[in-house]
Amino acid sequence: MSKTIVVIDDDRTIQATLSAVLTRHGYAVRVGQNAAQGRKRVAEAKPDLLLLDLGLPDADGLDVLRELKAAYPELPVIVLSAHDSLANAIESIKLGAFHFLSKPYVVEELVSLCTRALDHQTLARETAKLRGEKEALQKQLREAEAQLGPVAISRRMREVEQLITRVAPSEANVLLTGESGVGKEVFANALHRQSARAAGPIVKLDCGAFPANMIESELFGYVKGAFTGAVAAFPGMLAEAHGGTLFLDEITEMPVELQTRFLRVLQEREFRPLGSVKNLPANFRLIAACNRPPAQAVQDGRLRQDLYFRLKTFEIEVPPLRERREDLPKLTDTFLRRFARQLDRPVPQLAPETLELLRAYPWPGNVRELQNAIEHALVLCDGPVLGPQFLPREIQRPDLMRAPAATGSTPLTLGGMEREALLDALRRAGGNKKRAAELLGIHRPTLYAKLKRFGISL
Repeated sequence: MSKTIVVIDDDRTIQATLSAVLTRHGYAVRVGQNAAQGRKRVAEAKPDLLLLDLGLPDADGLDVLRELKAAYPELPVIVLSAHDSLANAIESIKLGAFHFLSKPYVVEELVSLCTRALDHQTLARETAKLRGEKEALQKQLREAEAQLGPVAISRRMREVEQLITRVAPSEANVLLTGESGVGKEVFANALHRQSARAAGPIVKLDCGAFPANMIESELFGYVKGAFTGAVAAFPGMLAEAHGGTLFLDEITEMPVELQTRFLRVLQEREFRPLGSVKNLPANFRLIAACNRPPAQAVQDGRLRQDLYFRLKTFEIEVPPLRERREDLPKLTDTFLRRFARQLDRPVPQLAPETLELLRAYPWPGNVRELQNAIEHALVLCDGPVLGPQFLPREIQRPDLMRAPAATGSTPLTLGGMEREALLDALRRAGGNKKRAAELLGIHRPTLYAKLKRFGISL
């Protein structure tokens, strides 16, 4: 695509000469005969370079330079002047001009100068882009460290991290499994960050956060008029993930009939937005996650078996916090430092009895619940020591979370424990489902799905 150059000069001979020469060198040229026209041309054309004569009939050229650099700070400007004034040259450079050139000048010299200015602009943009990407990656690293800590201590988590490192550079689909709140999204970010697609986007869709009839339009997008209410086109997440990673959380909450259509996307590597007659390329790396055993979801009819086989090229199970309690002190310290920094206060010392309570708690909401608990405690803490009185009530009284003993000799199943945890959270929340979800450290749609699965109604 050709670069656009705007020329602001009242001399028609110079206008014609520059237009002809620059066009011959492959540039698109727009001309303004005075300051007013020049401002309009710059606003319309969004040029890559501006050639500005200081001797304009309707405004002082330096004032125009000052105004345009304020409005378009990244626009390179070459200043032209019939008066070889050192003062004008110095002032032009101070105002941000790329170069000052006195008339008369050799046209080929000006063309060479234009090339240099445009190359400099391209380099500046690429540098800014790389700087932005670096800052974004550093932010992701800080967030990941705040969530998981820089180094896992437990053997199981070290194994997960090692597997993530080995799998990330490939294009293989990855299925992350584990309970709600264990950090599956954090690991999805890590997979993307360490992949060849790291410079591209990571687009996330929580299939449990949308009504079934909305997931299709969110995923595939739609054209204007595709259905009632589609007043404008929406690209959809498959298009937004082009060149990057698509993360589908709670994949088992996707309607089965939509799973069939999505499977076709994975097979044919193309998709069609709703209401469109044109297929678009599907260029993304897929990472999916679910909080229920996928094989059981297949048996229950919630996950298509053929889609499961596509997803499980690499299946990585993230263990719950209760099974890796060695990580708890490090996670707690990481969250303390994170929230202390956010609140702009010193990091308090963790009282031994506080850590003892944290170790005793079963953490049904996993790492997310721990994070919420530490934030809660730090907001309330008003001294140098974070005592147990600042923890949420259910952690201060772990007996409130204990499931009733099983009757007879029948052991309490994991499903039974989960059901009791749901009921206990609802009791403590006074039936408020939003509060119950917060206590458990899970999203409301996930809570609704669990209540439905266990036949709990209010």
